[in-house]
Amino acid sequence: MITELALERVEFTCGHCWHQWSIDYDVQHYRDDEGRDWEYFSRDGMPVDSPYTPAGAPPCPECGRHWVGRVAARRLIPVPPGALETPRQQITDAAGHRPERHGAPVLGARAHAQPEQLGPPGPTA
Repeated sequence: MITELALERVEFTCGHCWHQWSIDYDVQHYRDDEGRDWEYFSRDGMPVDSPYTPAGAPPCPECGRHWVGRVAARRLIPVPPGALETPRQQITDAAGHRPERHGAPVLGARAHAQPEQLGPPGPTA
């Protein structure tokens, strides 16, 4: 059973050349039939090892060395069915329900501005 869904932005700093970059990961927390909790990571729809472990550390885009990441930000995604008041719409025609979504391009895990490119935060209203 899925217990939590989130999008996590993971930042990396190469300890060799000091290049900094970030990647977005989809994360699922789930509980198996024996009550054990698990964590599942994917990037661009493909399963990957945890970026917080040496096995899942991506290579530095500058020098190719691998460095473990740290969470920079995360956004929880509500797990269905949610509260009774959660807006929802029943799908009555599964085959014809928004068929364009199947051909939509993948929103890439690197399709966001890198943290060093964001600039200072603007005033809040």
